[in-house]
Amino acid sequence: MYDFTLLIAEDTNSNYKLLEASVGQFFRKVIRANNGYEAIEAMRTNENIGLIIMDLSMPEMNGYNATRNIRSFRPDIPVIAVTAYVGDETIEQINEAGFNEYLLKPFLSKDLMNAIRRSLPSSQQNKNEI
Repeated sequence: MYDFTLLIAEDTNSNYKLLEASVGQFFRKVIRANNGYEAIEAMRTNENIGLIIMDLSMPEMNGYNATRNIRSFRPDIPVIAVTAYVGDETIEQINEAGFNEYLLKPFLSKDLMNAIRRSLPSSQQNKNEI
């Protein structure tokens, strides 16, 4: 188990539930943000968050803008983008916003776990095999 909180920023209930079911059991706690503003607030008020899974397309504030804002005060937090749309322009925007990884929906749980492993510094790696 990872000894920190996972933040999932996802506005669609079914997508959130799928993400939580896929990887939630591997984290001390999972919290949800329904939009970018909530993600920023969660990051400002919860120092135990060690990883963010961020949907790119959310109401009120998208994942790009939320990640840029979060990077201004938590520059080292790993952030994994999840999106249904990936083209050259999207990849450029993902890189510019500072995401560590991205996954195209739908994806396999093992792909998400591999992205998590690649995103985390070795000091935060889960010592148990997932």
